[in-house]
Amino acid sequence: MKKVLLMGNPNVGKSVFFSRLTGLHVISSNYPGTTIEFTRGYMLVAGEKTEVIDVPGTYTLEPTCKAEEVACEMLKKASKETLKQGDVIIDVVDATNLERNLYLTLELMEQDIPVIVALNIWDETKHKGIHIDAQKLSKWLGVPVVPTTAVTGEGFAKLISEIYKARTPHVRKHSKLERWEDIGKVIEEVQKIEHKHHTIWERIQDLTIKPLTGLPIAALIAYLSFKLIRFIGEGLITYLFDPLFNNLYTPLIMKLSVLLGSSGFWHDVLIGRLINGSIDYFQSFGLLTTGVFVPIAAVLPYIFAFYLVLGILEDSGYLPRLAILMDNFLHHIGLHGFAIVPTLLGFGCNVPGILATRILESKRERFIASTLISIGIPCAALQAMIIGILGEYGGWPVAVVYGILFLTWVVLGFILNKLLPGFSPELLLEIPPYRFPPLRIVYKKLWWRIKMFLKEAFPIVLVGVFVINILYMVGVFNFLANISAPVITGLFGLPKEAVSAVVIGFLRKDVAVGMLVPLSLSVKQLIVACVVLAMFFPCVASFVVLVQELGVKDMLKATAIMLVTALLVGGLLNFVL
Repeated sequence: MKKVLLMGNPNVGKSVFFSRLTGLHVISSNYPGTTIEFTRGYMLVAGEKTEVIDVPGTYTLEPTCKAEEVACEMLKKASKETLKQGDVIIDVVDATNLERNLYLTLELMEQDIPVIVALNIWDETKHKGIHIDAQKLSKWLGVPVVPTTAVTGEGFAKLISEIYKARTPHVRKHSKLERWEDIGKVIEEVQKIEHKHHTIWERIQDLTIKPLTGLPIAALIAYLSFKLIRFIGEGLITYLFDPLFNNLYTPLIMKLSVLLGSSGFWHDVLIGRLINGSIDYFQSFGLLTTGVFVPIAAVLPYIFAFYLVLGILEDSGYLPRLAILMDNFLHHIGLHGFAIVPTLLGFGCNVPGILATRILESKRERFIASTLISIGIPCAALQAMIIGILGEYGGWPVAVVYGILFLTWVVLGFILNKLLPGFSPELLLEIPPYRFPPLRIVYKKLWWRIKMFLKEAFPIVLVGVFVINILYMVGVFNFLANISAPVITGLFGLPKEAVSAVVIGFLRKDVAVGMLVPLSLSVKQLIVACVVLAMFFPCVASFVVLVQELGVKDMLKATAIMLVTALLVGGLLNFVL
């Protein structure tokens, strides 16, 4: 089977390129390092199934980091198999930065593998006043050169038709100096740049990258994003989900309750307990009540809003600038600017956040980032419940919870950076231009992420509700409440009934916070409980990912840190507030 290797510098749109060729639902962003672990898919070329491999981005075939090492290893393997496999390299080049990208192109042409050059982001060259003669460049290189725009699909039909025509270029090995001399010559021949005044976008780019103006803008964007997420989430709940459940779903469930006799084992499992003769979706705790309502009507609206805003920030080009701005600060907690990406993803769901720590180069950084995400970054579902419960008392209790989590995140990161051996590498990052987020790409990512949330959340919530009901029936919760009373009541100042929330928090933290509602807690107790639940054990899905990414030994270390941190911070809050 023929193989097509997608290679190129980081941040040239290679992930979108891959998605366009294969039709797979993959996450594509404007920041480098999305595909440290390569992705494979398939497409049809002249009726023949062809494998497409998305190789990690690299600036050179002389590796300087883990991602580049992986890219070089994959190229070496392809080079050994090229005679029998007929492999082809599609070199995805940023047409707006041709000179830098051509260095890797010349290196690839020396590897005895057929090469096709895709001048990607072709649409941006028109906006920047860059004129490239693709035919002249193709003649000079001796390989096909095709202008493309991965977002719209421009040039892809011609590109695919070139795959079977591609031939191995006969290029002798060059020194680094010789390559740059050749690049200088070809740039003079094929590229012309006309003078253009700074556009409004270019002025915004300058403002958002300089610390003096960039940090206040980042704070403003974070505030506006939070307000927009809450506005969209609450709007969906008020005008869509609440009416659907109250007017359509609740009457059906009440009829089923009557058929089941309004009490008994199966009634308690399926419907839950009736509160004053009716269903309370947060307190009844049945599979068909709380188990359905919480993920769909209480959490999904905020998940939708969060991932919509995140997708816009990703594809507008803002996140790389945020990484640059945060780099100096994050070095103090053992990370570099790239770590802002998994951190932000963690605000949607800790699972993809922890998975995204793969973009960090060292095991030390991945351990610190994964531990901090598990302790100090509340997922969108948990945030929805915290805001919903504490928001009734004004903005200050919510601000206190977020402030404590942030302070803990910083202090714990500083401690881990001092205690763990090693250092954080410098951040080398290409900054893409600002652009209007392509609605089709934003929609695809939003839909994919929502499906993944529902696929994960529904089974876990249903299993959790079922298990809690059984534990209640056999008296296990009373036993746990008695054992943990010194900690729950003495250290945290919470009623012993709160042990139910602590236990269910291992399965789903948002559900655990929802279980605080019927306990009639004071504002102080709610703040303590929300902070402890946010820092305590991550949900079971996050645990599985922690084991997968860190290994059992480091997962146990991270868990011990979570327990100690939750006990210290929760106890301190109880005595200070």
